[in-house]
Amino acid sequence: MLNKSYDGIIFDLDGTMWDTRKPICEAWNIILSRHEEIHRAPIVEADLNDCMGLPMYDIAAKLFPQEQEPVRNALMDELCTFENGYLAERGGILYPQLAETLYTLSKKYPLYIVSNCQDGYIESFLTAHLMSDFFKDTECWGRTFLPKSESNKILIERNNLKNPVYVGDTAGDAKSAKDAGIDFIYAEYGFGDVSKDCYVAKIESFAELAEIL
Repeated sequence: MLNKSYDGIIFDLDGTMWDTRKPICEAWNIILSRHEEIHRAPIVEADLNDCMGLPMYDIAAKLFPQEQEPVRNALMDELCTFENGYLAERGGILYPQLAETLYTLSKKYPLYIVSNCQDGYIESFLTAHLMSDFFKDTECWGRTFLPKSESNKILIERNNLKNPVYVGDTAGDAKSAKDAGIDFIYAEYGFGDVSKDCYVAKIESFAELAEIL
């Protein structure tokens, strides 16, 4: 048990609550097949591994380095718009006992999501997996165009939170929590590696959250 009186839990999405690499590759390759002027091999899951947690235009720079910034950013906007609809219909891979754990936690804490994703991506998760009732509010890079720490601060202020905790799986998530002045719980099963001095607790499965909180 953590000796903290948290008044809310803020969650990262990718690598913390679900894995969408496979359907994202499917969606993006559909769009790329319509752009013969973009010269690159089809996107595979391994291409996305180093992109998880980054803002979308940073991902565009990684995946399409040969393109000029306006071109790759416009392409990323198109990819993300199509992806949102694709995911809303097909969903992603949820981590085990996600819904059950969220239900348990929601009885004690208000729950939130802050992600570096495009606008509409969180809504695709909520729609595809019927999760809307669990979460009080969300924020994302696609609305703020700011670092995740600033998105965290915006959500914290908007909801009058005094001592929330952030749950995520990457070093970027840990830094965003530190910069926002809040505790961080490391989801070790996700995509990233986080040093021990950056988190107050570590979980090896999502369900462990109900045990430690």
